[in-house]
Amino acid sequence: MTTNLPIRPRSAFDDLGFTGAVDTLVSQTQQLYLSDAVPWVVGYSGGKDSTATLQIVWLALAGLTPEQRTKPVHVISTDTLVENPVVAAWVTHSLDVMAEAAEAQGLPLTPHRLTPAVTDTFWVNLIGRGYPAPRPKFRWCTERLKIKPSNSFIREMVRSHGEAILVLGTRKAESSGRHARMAALESRRARDMLSPNESLPNALVYSPVEEWSNDDVWTFLMQAPNPWGYSNKELLTMYQGASADGECPLVVDSSTPSCGDSRFGCWTCTLVEQDKSMAAMIQNDDEKEWMLPLLDLRNALDVADDRHLRDFRRMNGSVQLFRDQPIPGPYTQAAREDWLKRLLEAQGWIRENGPDYVRSLELITLAELEEIRRIWVVDKHEFEDSLPRIYGNALGVAYPGGTLDEHLPLGAEMVQALREVAGGDRIHFELVRELLDIEQRHRAQVRRAGLFGSLEKALRRGFYDDAEDATQRAQRRKDALERSPETDDAEPDPRDVVAGFVRVVAEPS
Repeated sequence: MTTNLPIRPRSAFDDLGFTGAVDTLVSQTQQLYLSDAVPWVVGYSGGKDSTATLQIVWLALAGLTPEQRTKPVHVISTDTLVENPVVAAWVTHSLDVMAEAAEAQGLPLTPHRLTPAVTDTFWVNLIGRGYPAPRPKFRWCTERLKIKPSNSFIREMVRSHGEAILVLGTRKAESSGRHARMAALESRRARDMLSPNESLPNALVYSPVEEWSNDDVWTFLMQAPNPWGYSNKELLTMYQGASADGECPLVVDSSTPSCGDSRFGCWTCTLVEQDKSMAAMIQNDDEKEWMLPLLDLRNALDVADDRHLRDFRRMNGSVQLFRDQPIPGPYTQAAREDWLKRLLEAQGWIRENGPDYVRSLELITLAELEEIRRIWVVDKHEFEDSLPRIYGNALGVAYPGGTLDEHLPLGAEMVQALREVAGGDRIHFELVRELLDIEQRHRAQVRRAGLFGSLEKALRRGFYDDAEDATQRAQRRKDALERSPETDDAEPDPRDVVAGFVRVVAEPS
């Protein structure tokens, strides 16, 4: 008689038992640490895999004599500034506790919280520059928010020491794709246990828990006390409160799965159909209902067809067609201002109605607001300088930023009058506004180098009557180029218009 009993997946602890397997892995890590003077960089996201990896490294260091702990171990955690706030608070506090424990135990381990440069943050790109919410075919966020901060730190280590060893919590059992990539890199190992990193020269990767299963990781975390005094049971509770996906890894290259496919990631992520983790947290815990405004804003960003929110021109002002329709460009000024209003209102509501620990929650930093303001006024010629007004209306307090160094050509009343003269024609209003701004900026210059180029660029961007006119002109240009590739005269040359405009401006009244 046979029974169809389920076959238990093989565990990394089967051969030597739990204690034996962990001791062997700790000893292996010690030997690797002592084998050279190359500094270590441990990736820590606060999730289960990176926590287990860091615990192995910590136990290895703690088992050495003070004289043997000769080289530094850097623990890096990348905060995108749009992480799930619950997870972000967990990780930040963990790093603080970790730093104190490492110092108390005499370990050469230093935690680092990495953040993207202000010019690379999510809100500066979306609200400031007008980048549309990320999509699989326009995934502009991962490189800026995750890869660049961690890679910059690692490259600095390589420049200072000639080489660096990355200690990551990657596991073959995470997915078939991950297994294949790790196996391919493993076959190219020049040193035992160290795999090359394809995007970071002179950086080798050590993955101590690469053979562990998901259950192995949790078994270890529940049976081995956290050596820096944090609570692994609270980590398990946080996982239980969310969905059943994988964790968010430290991202060091484009082959590493981003947070978009994982349990804990950016609350703004539109690379997945829905934020299951945040929705589950809200559903499973009444105290997490304060995150509802975040979920609502994230869902608003994830609109299926956002062409009504975007300009018909690309970022450089050109009109490009796909199936005889313009490829939408950046968010319009109205859309960008509305996103900022919604974000600040969400921040104000959470501070007022949320629990005590989120009363000072900052969804967008002052540095980001200042950069957005600069982009709007200087780069986009939106000299009405609307950001302080939006901030004040949304939060009920005066904008804390400084005054602009730029001399704005028109006051608020004149801008409103210009809108009325334009009769609601957004394109022509923006054209005249940009031309006035360009003229103002060049007026004080002794040499007005670049004036004609700036005026020509403005006119090329704004001489259309409307989107339909731009589409027709682009179609005629496309047809002309198909008939004769050397022909590029379907658009009127704006140089004559520029010259005429400059003559009018230069004539005395």
